[in-house]
Amino acid sequence: MTQVTATCPMTREQVVNQYFLEHRAKLLDIAAFLDRLDRTQGSTAADFRESALKEAIQILIDGQPHRAKRVLDLLSDATTALPQSAHGMKGASGAVRPTAAGTTGGAR
Repeated sequence: MTQVTATCPMTREQVVNQYFLEHRAKLLDIAAFLDRLDRTQGSTAADFRESALKEAIQILIDGQPHRAKRVLDLLSDATTALPQSAHGMKGASGAVRPTAAGTTGGAR
């Protein structure tokens, strides 16, 4: 990964002052979602979307640049082949469903 250049016209303190509370609320939403999953009944097997969310959280805290791009790549389907039929498709799922071969098809 390449290093990030300083392109934001705001200082770090200005960014924190402007956006901290908004993103604090988003983190609390994610924490509540994960708590809700912990309290569910039935199967304890992780859904592919849950696994993708947890993998995205790891990207957020790894300290490497370009986190937004890497999370978007993780959650995006990079498949270029068009399906031959829409049978069984239910629309967007927000994460890449693993294939029978065990790969997700996301851009990495």
